[in-house]
Amino acid sequence: MVLPAKIFEIKGSIDMDSIAKKLSVFREEETFEMERGGAVKLVTEILDLKRSENSMEGIFSKDFVRRRYYKRGLVETPLTEEAPFWIKQVKDRKFLMVLAPSGARGVKSLLSNHVASKLSATFFNNQGGIVETRISNETLRKLHESNPQATKLIWFDDVDIPGVQKLCLAGSSLADTKLYHDYLEHGKIWYVVFEVQKRGITVGITRNSVITLFSKSTAEAFINYILEDLLGYIGAD
Repeated sequence: MVLPAKIFEIKGSIDMDSIAKKLSVFREEETFEMERGGAVKLVTEILDLKRSENSMEGIFSKDFVRRRYYKRGLVETPLTEEAPFWIKQVKDRKFLMVLAPSGARGVKSLLSNHVASKLSATFFNNQGGIVETRISNETLRKLHESNPQATKLIWFDDVDIPGVQKLCLAGSSLADTKLYHDYLEHGKIWYVVFEVQKRGITVGITRNSVITLFSKSTAEAFINYILEDLLGYIGAD
C-alpha cells in the first residue's frame, strides 16, 4: 500500500467554528459542454464532514471530465475524485492534512496543493491563508539518528559538490557512519524512509511535509500516526 499525504498550516485568523460553518455550505458548480453535444454539471463539494472539539474531517470531492482517444475518436468521461482531509488544532496552531498526491501520478487529477488552495480561498478569499509546512533538516537527522537501524533510505539535497544535485544512502551504505557524516557536510537531508517500529509502519518524510505510507496498514493507522506523532515535529527547530 502506498498512501501519500501532505501537511499544511492554516495561518489566517479563523476559529474552528467558522471553519466548520464555511465547509458545511461549500459547493461549486459549473457546466461543461461536451464535444459531441450535451452538457454535464461538474460539482466541487465537501462530503461527510465530521466535527469534534479540536478537530474535524471530511472529503473534498471534485468532478472532472477526462478526455481519451479511442479508435481515433474522442471519448469524454465524467468522473469524480475524492481527497480525504483532516483539520486539527494544536494549541494556537491549526493544521490541514490532505490524503492525496502532491504531484501528478497516473490518472489522479485531484492533488493536495489544489485542495489546500481551494480551502484557503474558501476560508479567507485569498490564496495565502493556508501555507506549506516544513520539517527541518535537523529534525530529520534526529528521526534517523534515534534509531539508524530502522532507516531504509536517505536523500540529501542542497549539495555543494559541483555537478552533484542529490546524494543518496540506501541498503548497506546506511550502516557506514563515516559516509553518512560526510554527506551531511555536503548537503541537507531532504527525504528519509524509515520504519516507525512502535506502530509497525514504514513511512517516507520530506522537508516540505509530504508523508508517504509504504507498508501494509490501514489509512486510519497512518492518519493517527501523523496526527498523534508527527505534528509535533512541524516547525520544531
